[in-house]
Amino acid sequence: MIEFARNVRLWFAPEEVRQEGTTPDYRFSLANERTFLAWLRTALALIGGGFAVDQFLPDLGRGWRVGLALALLAAGVLCSLRAVNHWMRCERAMRRGEDLPVSRFPALLGVVIAVVAVAMVVVVLVGWEG
Repeated sequence: MIEFARNVRLWFAPEEVRQEGTTPDYRFSLANERTFLAWLRTALALIGGGFAVDQFLPDLGRGWRVGLALALLAAGVLCSLRAVNHWMRCERAMRRGEDLPVSRFPALLGVVIAVVAVAMVVVVLVGWEG
């Protein structure tokens, strides 16, 4: 938990990261940044999907609609926070000459999206109203 708190602090102090280790080949830093931006696009898509479910499925029961929307919105929030944290951890690892950090988050996100997708399939097939 202490390491996570330190990482959060470093999100807003990139100059401190530059003091660690040596500067990696800029191509690796740019690839890390492109990956970060891809995660942010995924987060935005999940957030947009959450709003779409809430706004464009009025015939769906309120509990289902709110539950699916909140699941997508929560996944979007977690994805955006995880993107920043993973970007920082990778940047620090490259500067230190360490292996890049591994993460279970992509698997977790995939499972959450799959569960929401299965629920949406059930909604479409059953055609629940109100």
